Amino acid sequence: MNGADIAVKALEANGVKVVFGYPGASNAPFVDSISRSSIDYVLTRNEQGAAHMASGYGRVNHVAGVCTATSGPGATNLITAIATAYMDSIPMVAITGQVKRELIGKDAFQEVDIIGATLPFTKHSYLVKDVSDIPRIVDEAFHIATTGRPGPVLIDFPLDVLADDYDDEVGEREINLRGYKLVGKANESQIKKVADALRKAKKPIILAGGGVCCSEAVDEVRKFVELTNVPVVSTMMGLGVVPTDSDSYYGMIGSHGKKCANVLLNRSDFILALGTRLGDRSIANIKGLEKVKKLVHVDIDPAEIGKNTLPKIPVVGDIKDVTEQLINVVGDYKTSQEWIDEAHELRNETSRVQVSEDTGFVNPKYFLERLSAITNSEIYLTTEVGQNQIWSANHYTIKKPDHFLTSGGFGTMGYGLPAAIGASCAQRDLPVVAIMGDGSFQMDMVELGTMKQYGIPVKMVLFKNDRLGMVHELQYLNYNSNFQMVDITGGPDFCKLADAYGIRTGEISENSEIDGAIADMLSDDKSYFLVVNVNPFEPTGDAYNENALNTKKEA
Repeated sequence: MNGADIAVKALEANGVKVVFGYPGASNAPFVDSISRSSIDYVLTRNEQGAAHMASGYGRVNHVAGVCTATSGPGATNLITAIATAYMDSIPMVAITGQVKRELIGKDAFQEVDIIGATLPFTKHSYLVKDVSDIPRIVDEAFHIATTGRPGPVLIDFPLDVLADDYDDEVGEREINLRGYKLVGKANESQIKKVADALRKAKKPIILAGGGVCCSEAVDEVRKFVELTNVPVVSTMMGLGVVPTDSDSYYGMIGSHGKKCANVLLNRSDFILALGTRLGDRSIANIKGLEKVKKLVHVDIDPAEIGKNTLPKIPVVGDIKDVTEQLINVVGDYKTSQEWIDEAHELRNETSRVQVSEDTGFVNPKYFLERLSAITNSEIYLTTEVGQNQIWSANHYTIKKPDHFLTSGGFGTMGYGLPAAIGASCAQRDLPVVAIMGDGSFQMDMVELGTMKQYGIPVKMVLFKNDRLGMVHELQYLNYNSNFQMVDITGGPDFCKLADAYGIRTGEISENSEIDGAIADMLSDDKSYFLVVNVNPFEPTGDAYNENALNTKKEA
């Protein structure tokens, strides 16, 4: 065997079933070896799409997804997707080809220091210098990517290392990384402090973040909520930790969240923050919050504790373990009925979207509510980034966190469709629906070719408003309606585009057409492309329309 063969054997030993990627001269030996293995290879149309697919695959299967690219531009095309995975703590192993060892540092053809380029947003990286190190490095990469706080790991293989002969056997080996020690059981005294503070609180609240999902602690958190009746709000990455239609859930917080959730957070006197970085998009005035609240911050990553705020009670630990300990020590504590009634009253002030009239456009929020109802949320839903993401987060019912895939921390346009393809490759039991804006889709629509080639049955819903909607809304609100570089009316006829790939299509412009269109989209197990025409001035209701715009300009 050569280095490439042993690398593939090591991937097989780590349970890898699929690799997403794009070939080139420097990773050609690796691709050649995959062809003789049990691993399926999915040829993407862009390396960035390969890494997003690996992310979607990994999130659905709870494993590290794998992608590969050649050296130089192939490797740099992975960068955005690697950073996307890093910000959302998604396990991934990215394998890149590199020029021969003797050429490194000489500006050889298609040479790039991909280790240095990705250093700020990989959990770890390796430049393989000796063929005998390959089995150990591959094993370590998967261990690092999937343990503790998950994240992407990059392995850079020089071409001559992949070609070198390898004579040893591949066997199981103990992984002992000096300097990489996993967090043990959380400090029991800190847990008792949390329980004591909770008992004294009059208005407690749980803030669920993506770390709950990474720790696979969803069942434990739901049990804790059931026992204590503490109201729950979430970040975007924590959506589905408690089903969003649960009586105990009050919405997503933040600048694009629900008013009810933000008000409850502000009124609370005790916040149990689980697995969230407490970033600016979720909490704008973090310093003001920490002055008046009893803030408990639980995270497996010690670097997150105190980074954005100084909690009253810091707890470093795995959320699964922390929640289990809390369940054991909290006793018969129950949240006061007065606080629950106050929370219910706030939630009732925000009713569901009520739509009855046809206006020539589809209300996207109503569409998402109908999609939830018709499917009972028994689908995998991915989103792009922009208004389509926010509408989905606030109006689609999310019952399981790993059934909702979005780019929360990095906000990456061009994520949703390849992530949906990766999710579909991970499972075929449930439909995968990609919610897209016409701006984001035009960043990743080349992957329609990947879908066509491999028969990947993703259902695509395109909210078409001929605008870069989120920026258009921002310019309306903050820049005196000076709309610049947001008009994308030069886009293609999307139905004809999908039809060119042999994908069935549909298009609707009225709310009364929604149910029939969704039924048609879900009627078989093949891919489908549905164009949903949305009012460009949708987001803020009646005040955000052409007449109001003209009045504002005149003023």
